[in-house]
Amino acid sequence: MSRAIELAVENVNARRGGPFAALVVKEGELIAEGTNLVTSAMDPTAHAEITAIRNACRKLNTFHLTGCEIYTSCEPCPMCLGGVYWSRVDRLYYAGTREDAAAAGFDDAFIYAQIQLPVELRSIPMIGMMRQESLAAFQSWRNLAAKVPY
Repeated sequence: MSRAIELAVENVNARRGGPFAALVVKEGELIAEGTNLVTSAMDPTAHAEITAIRNACRKLNTFHLTGCEIYTSCEPCPMCLGGVYWSRVDRLYYAGTREDAAAAGFDDAFIYAQIQLPVELRSIPMIGMMRQESLAAFQSWRNLAAKVPY
């Protein structure tokens, strides 16, 4: 965790992005690091946990991080939390809280609240369309004999 916190501070001082960093560890060995690169990469999804997960998956040549743990300098935002679950890490350790992040200007409370609302009440209009046509992709997936489940 000390390394994650150190990386977060370095990231701010180097002006690469926000004050966040994450590490992926497997069996006590550091597999990958990631920092927040939102502003330097011009990518709103380049959060520390996401970059660490991407780096670890590339290094291990897998899309599941079962057997790994992630250490993050702050409690994950909703997007990163989703990435953590999709990566299937065994455990997540965090230092700062979402309240600490909010006090520094990184408030995710709005997103947490939006997720709980019915689609029609969310602040970004979300309009469903062509559902019946889209079902063909799911049927193709179901019929695919050589699919790699995830």
